[in-house]
Amino acid sequence: MLASLLRTLVMYAAILLSVRIMGKRQISQLQTSELVVTLLISELAVMPIQQHDDPLWNGLVPMAALVACEIAVSLLMLKSGWFRQAVCGKPMVVIERGRVLQGQLRRLRMSTEDLFEQLRQCGCFALEDVAYAIVETNGAMSVLKKPASDPLTPKQAGVKVDAAALEVVVVSDGALSRHSLELCGKSPAWAKERAKNAGLELSQVFIMTATPGGKCQVVPKEPKKRAKKP
Repeated sequence: MLASLLRTLVMYAAILLSVRIMGKRQISQLQTSELVVTLLISELAVMPIQQHDDPLWNGLVPMAALVACEIAVSLLMLKSGWFRQAVCGKPMVVIERGRVLQGQLRRLRMSTEDLFEQLRQCGCFALEDVAYAIVETNGAMSVLKKPASDPLTPKQAGVKVDAAALEVVVVSDGALSRHSLELCGKSPAWAKERAKNAGLELSQVFIMTATPGGKCQVVPKEPKKRAKKP
């Protein structure tokens, strides 16, 4: 039992390290090569956990080889557009100037229900509102609405708006984030002062957000409810 637990912890750490090395895209929309590597790593991790007679290296070495292959493929895709297209394919237009391209849907094996589901996820609930729809190489859909159906922007309306400011969480559940403080150009002393102005200690702050301009919002922790005696 202890051996299984230790093997599980080792393989868990190895998978975390592998995904970290391969980059953040591994936890978002996956390309074809990334999906294949992710599936293979999960299979390789199971074998040493279940088969106690096999050494851990039987799983760790192939995992390291897969990570190296994925990094090499990613670098090749950066250098060669032909290689990237061969591995990942190319974006496919499924709606052009408001017209549904049925041949493209058949090539993608995409049903009309799939098409409308992805359109709704992009905020389009009427086919007549869509000018272009493109299925990207990772399977996600990008949609360009017709000008008459697109929301009016402040620029189009001739309205001047204030510049957007980055708002970050500098205190989460009583813990300071120095990285977030650096992003907005603030110091730990500044955060403590804002908490004090709200009548709180840092340990009593559930969320504190800040912007580079000094705007701050503080959400205190809710008091714990005492369990009712039977």
